[in-house]
Amino acid sequence: MRLTRRAALGGLGVVAAGPVLAQAPQPARMPVAVSTRPVAAFEPRSPDKTRFGKLTFRGGLVLSGSHSRFGGFSGLWRGANGDDLVAVTDNGFWLTAKVVSRAGRLAGLDHAELSPILGASGKPLHRSRYYDTESLCIADGVAYLGVERTHDVLRFDWAGEGVMARARIVPVPREIKRLPDNRGLEAIGVVPHGQALAGSIVAIAERSGADDQPTLGVILGGRQPGLFSVARHDGYDITDLAFLPDGDLLLLERWYRPLRGVGMRIRRVQGASVRPGALLDGPYLIEADLGQEIDNMEGLAVHLEQGRTVLTLISDDNFSFLQRTVLLEFELV
Repeated sequence: MRLTRRAALGGLGVVAAGPVLAQAPQPARMPVAVSTRPVAAFEPRSPDKTRFGKLTFRGGLVLSGSHSRFGGFSGLWRGANGDDLVAVTDNGFWLTAKVVSRAGRLAGLDHAELSPILGASGKPLHRSRYYDTESLCIADGVAYLGVERTHDVLRFDWAGEGVMARARIVPVPREIKRLPDNRGLEAIGVVPHGQALAGSIVAIAERSGADDQPTLGVILGGRQPGLFSVARHDGYDITDLAFLPDGDLLLLERWYRPLRGVGMRIRRVQGASVRPGALLDGPYLIEADLGQEIDNMEGLAVHLEQGRTVLTLISDDNFSFLQRTVLLEFELV
């Protein structure tokens, strides 16, 4: 979701279609100098605390970039060893970078570049109706994006062409196309190898009903395509998903209220329960609010590091000076 939340947080993050269309063409790759400030403690009032629920805090960074397009990150992926980072902005750009770590803690991003995401014709998505790219996963050399306002899933030949790949539309059921305008597909992932639905795309809407009604999800491709639902609690919306190596599903959730701030939770769902017709739910691994170093957390990625399961989160600053781009790392206990 973009407009309502942005307006409430300062109204500085809306990127109108008209001015964008009037801009001169941008280069395919735009180098970005990324400056960082370390997040030394996840809970500033308890600086020595590292255990939060079922996760251990490993470190974090507050990021700022030298380019006006840097920000608004809503989808995140890290490579198998964690060195490569790819993020998408919610106005149609890729961010690619190398992760720098020192003594097991995040230290910076090197070789960062912003690139316009290309549509099927080669036209940048930010100049089309597909600009609202809200979720990302990369699996088996293919990148998948969820587009919120048009309720589409796009695929890209990432292994072959990287940021120069052009979008191909993945067909979705009509129920997905009927999602609310600004409450569409916010989370996307691919079921890992070794699972019953291996290779299937799983996508979930931010919120498809009112209040705490379940939200809609979809399984695309594979042996059992179909629709399912995800339980929602306490006004939290779904903002991303990632699969653990064992097939379990992690859901990143966000709560926001004007004048009251933001909250974040991560829920674990048994992978075997992901099937058509199911209502998914599960225990929470972590809950955080403004007492911890969070912002509008929208991106979640999982990778393995020497046998340890590492979760990485990124926030969407809505291009507002009132917010921050926060990159956080946790280890699953």
